Amino acid sequence: MAKEKVLLSACLAGIPCVYDGTNKFHPVFARMHKRKEALIFCPEVLGGLKIPHSPSEIVGGDGFDVLEGKTRVLSKEGKDVTAFFLKGAQRVLGLAKKYHMKRALLKSKSPSCGCGWIFDGTFSKKLVPGYGLTAALLKKNGIEVISDVEYLEKRLAVRGCRLAQTKNRKPKT
Repeated sequence: MAKEKVLLSACLAGIPCVYDGTNKFHPVFARMHKRKEALIFCPEVLGGLKIPHSPSEIVGGDGFDVLEGKTRVLSKEGKDVTAFFLKGAQRVLGLAKKYHMKRALLKSKSPSCGCGWIFDGTFSKKLVPGYGLTAALLKKNGIEVISDVEYLEKRLAVRGCRLAQTKNRKPKT
């Protein structure tokens, strides 16, 4: 039986779509993309932001608060870029629905993809509990969101258990 495809933040597969034109390459995620186990996306690009662009953060809340109209996404210069982030999140949700995706592996800390932790909106690199806008919209629509860090930690724990089980096996006599 084929593995179920997941949504994957494109930067994790090595696509240079981080705000500054870099990527967040990790071989595990690049391999998933290469094996066609993941559908890659970048909500900021899908929302119309050019790469590179000024860093942006959610100010005074998280993605759920943005969805409720309680707060905005601002660039470091104070420009309101909420519409770009919202459009990108909606387009990612559209992809998830079109391809019947149930899980998304997202880049931690991002104002779009952050899962569990995002930057606090002061551009000081301080983290606060919360979700990015795309992560919040996917979660609100019943799609499981998992950060890259959480996924890799679980994967390492599972592999560690398998290795420990292998080491503790008695040799066949």
